[in-house]
Parts: sequence; structure tokens; C-alpha cells
Amino acid sequence: MLPKEVFLSHSDKDKQFVSSLAKVLRRHKIPFWFSKTSLMGAQQWHDEIGKALNRCNWLVVILSPGSVKSEWVKHELMFALSSKRYKGRIVPLMFKSCKYTKLSWTLSAFQLVDFTKKRADGYRALLKVWGMDYKPR
Repeated sequence: MLPKEVFLSHSDKDKQFVSSLAKVLRRHKIPFWFSKTSLMGAQQWHDEIGKALNRCNWLVVILSPGSVKSEWVKHELMFALSSKRYKGRIVPLMFKSCKYTKLSWTLSAFQLVDFTKKRADGYRALLKVWGMDYKPR
């Protein structure tokens, strides 16, 4: 099922990777919410995050040592885990090896999309979640 809009939950430390992920999603015409491109100056960012979580219907949580330590990533994931709208629509994306169960013990029950080896394989696996083929540039 194609997403209406994907919320990209990530640590600030991973913004460079998430920017490249956003470019691929844009190229494949998958709508997404990413703080770097979606937040504007003078906005109450915590309110904007809440609005986006209430609007989006998929959550991709980028897993890394930074995200495991991030309180905001934890809040975003907990919101999605407790929302019926996100049931079966949470995608843990392993960007860098980490102890992701520290973020939530429930993540061990999810199929991870692995980006730790070849990026193209990661993009291919992620897009397959939505029944799409990865088209490299």
C-alpha cells in the first residue's frame, strides 16, 4: 500500500543520511515529512512534529547510536506504536549498527530494513515495503 505521507523519525546526527533518503523518496514520488525540509523558521517545532505525526500514516524510524539516545525519536516511535493508524506501518531502518532495543523492546518483532551494507539494497528493500521498485538515478 502506497503511503499517504511518511514521517521520518531520526536523530539530528543522522541528518545527512536522511537528506539522501528524502531525495530518493522524492524521486519515487513518496510524500514524506522530514524536519530539515518541513520545519520553517519561527514555528513551534514540537507542535509541528505533533501535527505531522497526526497526519502521516507511515513511520520510518532511522536506527543509529544517535537515535537510540534521542528522547524525541523515542517519543515519535511511542506515538506510532500506540496509534491504530500506524499498525503494520512502522519501518525500522538500520542506518548504523546499534542496540535498537534500548529505544523500544518492541522493535525486535519488526523486520528491519538494512542500510549498513549497500545503500542500493537498502533503498530496494524499503521501496519494496510499498510495492515499488527502486530506480537508481
